[in-house]
Amino acid sequence: MTAPSAGDTGAGETHAAVAAAARCGLATRGVLYVVVGVLALRIAFGRSERAADRTGALAELAAHPFGRVLVWAVGAGLVAMALWRLSEAVFGAAGPEGRKLTRRFAAAARTGFYAVGAFSALSFAAGRGGGRSGDEQSRDVTAMALAAPAGQWLTAAAGIALAVGGVVIAVGAARRTFRKEMDTVRLPPGGRRAVDALGVVGGLARGAVFTAAGAFLVHAAVSYDPGKAKGVDDTLRSFAGTPAGPWLLVAVATGLLLFGVFSWAMAAWRRV
Repeated sequence: MTAPSAGDTGAGETHAAVAAAARCGLATRGVLYVVVGVLALRIAFGRSERAADRTGALAELAAHPFGRVLVWAVGAGLVAMALWRLSEAVFGAAGPEGRKLTRRFAAAARTGFYAVGAFSALSFAAGRGGGRSGDEQSRDVTAMALAAPAGQWLTAAAGIALAVGGVVIAVGAARRTFRKEMDTVRLPPGGRRAVDALGVVGGLARGAVFTAAGAFLVHAAVSYDPGKAKGVDDTLRSFAGTPAGPWLLVAVATGLLLFGVFSWAMAAWRRV
């Protein structure tokens, strides 16, 4: 029986670090979605004026005992999430299709998304900004994009990509494609069914939010009006303005909360 080589030991340590970053990042994502879901439920019942987005979630966490520590922890968790996605973009993800170009491109896009989120959270924790709502940031970014050459076309393309991404998320959730990424064999049948339910309901709600936000961005491009673009908070509030009234917002908010719980399940059982 031979001793493991230095290369094997290094590879094992690298994998352990990547796995730790992934699980820490997924757990952090779960915290944010649960808090956003709770804030959206409060809005639906007229009991909260705090924005139901990342900024509102950070403010909600900061308002509790040891809140600043919690916000720092969220920022660190988002850094871990960005590093994990970066490793997938560079080296490929787990699974037989993890090295496909499309998977790597998606991982690179997620790296940028979580890097921006991490910077915002850490800035908030340090008291150096990060307090502007997602709606304000969305309108400002849209205004800059529209002012650029071919800005309307680029903004519309971004909105279409966001909306299509939302549809892909929802369809994937309905088809339970997340099962391929999880190792739940050791769970009892009831536990696996519970994880499935969380993934389906949460993914459908998350997909609905992305699709609606993308549609608003396309509207902003077509009308050449950055005020038509909506962040997460305004997008969620728009569900209450449909014929279904606040009950549609209740359904979506509950789904986002459940997606947060599903993220915790992913942190425990995702293959990395």
